[in-house]
Amino acid sequence: MSAADVSPVPVPPSMSTGDAELLTAAQALLARVWQPDRHEVATALRTADGRVHTGIHVEGSCRRSSICAEGVAMGTARGALPAEAPLSIVSVVSVQIKPAGRFRIIAPCGVCRELISDYCPDATVWVTTVDGDEPVPLRALDLLPEKSRRRW
Repeated sequence: MSAADVSPVPVPPSMSTGDAELLTAAQALLARVWQPDRHEVATALRTADGRVHTGIHVEGSCRRSSICAEGVAMGTARGALPAEAPLSIVSVVSVQIKPAGRFRIIAPCGVCRELISDYCPDATVWVTTVDGDEPVPLRALDLLPEKSRRRW
């Protein structure tokens, strides 16, 4: 299968224009660089200053060395800010190419849920529901009920 043959995710009716832009950016990035077992997830996020930052999953041969797309995008966003500016993420969309030949909005893994909620607990994170197979927005902190909060 070629990434060029992959069907895009239809924009959910509840998704804002800004978040639809993130969905488009993530799908375009993954379509461009996708390699099975190496680069399978792309993320686009918007920071409070309105800028869009993207990241791609980088798989390592021993798995533990792998880096998730969300963390890459967050690092890129932080690196674009002045030293004194805090990282403030408004919205996050991650996509994966499924074996059926279509894109799918996916939820961040547990580590990325922790990372996003550490920095931006109120960020909107788009996930696809297990039961209804529908993309929905959730608050980052709500992805980790009873999360312990570290003081930075």
